Amino acid sequence: MWPDNETDRDLLNFDGVAATVAELVAQASGRPVSIGISGAWGVGKSSMIKLTKVAFDRHQPKEGPSRYVFVEFNAWLYQGYDDARAALLEVIAAKLAEEAQARKTGLDKVNDFLKRVRWLRLIKLVAAPAASLALGLPPVGLAGPVAGLVKETLSGDLDATELAAGDQAAGELAAAASGLLDPKQSSTPPKEIQALRDDFEAALEALGITLVVLIDDLDRCLPSTTISTLEAIRLFLFLQNTAFVIAADDDMIRYAVRQHFHGLPDDSLVTNYFDKLIQIPIKVPGLGTQEVRAYLMMLFVENSTLSLPDKNKIRDAVAQQLKRAWQGKRVDRGFVQGLGVTLPADLVARLDTADRLAPLMATATGIAGNPRLIKRFLNALSIRMAISAAQGVGVNEAVLTKLLLFERLAPAGVYSELVAAVSSSDRGTPNFLEPWETAAVAGEELNLEGGWSDPPLIEWLALPPALANEDLRGALYVSREHAPLVFPEDRLSSEAAELLSALLEHPDMAHSLGDRLAPLAPADTSVMMRRLLDRAGQEQEWGAPPILDACLALAHSEPMHADSLAGFLIERPPNQIQASIVPKIGDQPWAGQVFTAWRSKGVSGPVKAAITRQETRGNLAK
Repeated sequence: MWPDNETDRDLLNFDGVAATVAELVAQASGRPVSIGISGAWGVGKSSMIKLTKVAFDRHQPKEGPSRYVFVEFNAWLYQGYDDARAALLEVIAAKLAEEAQARKTGLDKVNDFLKRVRWLRLIKLVAAPAASLALGLPPVGLAGPVAGLVKETLSGDLDATELAAGDQAAGELAAAASGLLDPKQSSTPPKEIQALRDDFEAALEALGITLVVLIDDLDRCLPSTTISTLEAIRLFLFLQNTAFVIAADDDMIRYAVRQHFHGLPDDSLVTNYFDKLIQIPIKVPGLGTQEVRAYLMMLFVENSTLSLPDKNKIRDAVAQQLKRAWQGKRVDRGFVQGLGVTLPADLVARLDTADRLAPLMATATGIAGNPRLIKRFLNALSIRMAISAAQGVGVNEAVLTKLLLFERLAPAGVYSELVAAVSSSDRGTPNFLEPWETAAVAGEELNLEGGWSDPPLIEWLALPPALANEDLRGALYVSREHAPLVFPEDRLSSEAAELLSALLEHPDMAHSLGDRLAPLAPADTSVMMRRLLDRAGQEQEWGAPPILDACLALAHSEPMHADSLAGFLIERPPNQIQASIVPKIGDQPWAGQVFTAWRSKGVSGPVKAAITRQETRGNLAK
């Protein structure tokens, strides 16, 4: 399983964009800058924010205090509990106070700024009459609870209970303000706001820092919270030694602006509002098939038993390879295996899965390369595969993936129609899909009725693998299924196609094909092994089924596929493993790791005894 949250470990090749953001702030040399990171939900904006903070490391002084100080603000966390505008003011003020205490400098300037923040917060929370504030009435002569509120506001000790009590005495606030600011100054809101900005700049100058404010999750907020946060940002924008990095979905921001400013004549005014806040817009790059394949592989690597140094080595190499994708460089299983890291067999099997899933994850409507949706999809897939193992029903991951996608896209009635067709078929096959799948793959126009006419389902019909002739009963029993996943790019040479047909039709004769298998190109044998394992996935008992002979023959002719076969066998449900398979594979160089994995997964006593006999007789390959 993979956690559904942001990370500062780059699995999406976003380091380059994050480094650009940090470089833009550094090049500003204290001049104000505001940068917008835009993209739809789940594309990686929050991770980009985390990576941006890491990217500043190269710009910090090697010795002494940091030049860049960060404030991370998530308005969504305050929604419903506090005013976002006031919360942002206090978060910034608290950070500056912390820095002043640590650096032993700028304390007076920061204290002046804190007073301004508390003053504005008190105005907001005790609802002072607007007229008295606008007129700058002299703060004289209030006794009682409101005077205490003002003193506590100045000291920073004000709590929510006291603020609630202050609501009752709101009309007396103007006369209570004598302790907050210089009594010689008038205190109209425009002057207070300008004074706040002046004190803020003075505090940053005294501390010798650039404050980088990282705003995230605006697109999760209600419109009122979104606008409140943007208005607070506006207080500090374009001041010296400030940088704002704002991550948000542009469409959600525009929606919030429309809701706030009712009756806007056209969308240009909506666009202008956000554009005036953002000097430099940066869009989170989308993921194509190559990036999705690399992302899937890195997710599997991160969840593997490899050491952290090995994981980092692979991650760094994949990132460098992706930067050369425009030169035709590819990230695939072969690339990862060539990095000099010993990969466990189950991870190799996972990398094969990534190869199969990448085109579907990159192009299918409803996922379309969205990193968060990919993780959620994989988590759902993992859960269902675990259920299938617990139920003792071997399923093929490729078909399971397509059915899981169907559940996401199809209306309830359409899904029920598929289930009914499978249930009523003697062979458990949804044959009614065959002409539709054929037409969809050929790009022909389909005029379907009801829910099937939805464009996403037409696209789904064209996705591999075809389901029309697959027995889906076992799959639907655990909510999913098994079948070969064949992509258009998986074309075989005529010799390889002929040999694959022979292996699938007469797997028990595979040993006689060794001389013809050996000369095949690795690209052909990779596709062949994948097809053989797809067929093998339909087996419910693993003693010595004929398909195993075909897999062993191909692995013998091309040793690079041995790890794929070992990983596949390790993943078989323990209750499917029978003792007769042990002597069948005992002389293979990878047998030891398979037997070790089976023992740990709790295979039956007879299987364990067969493994022990194989080891005792010295027939187990080391």
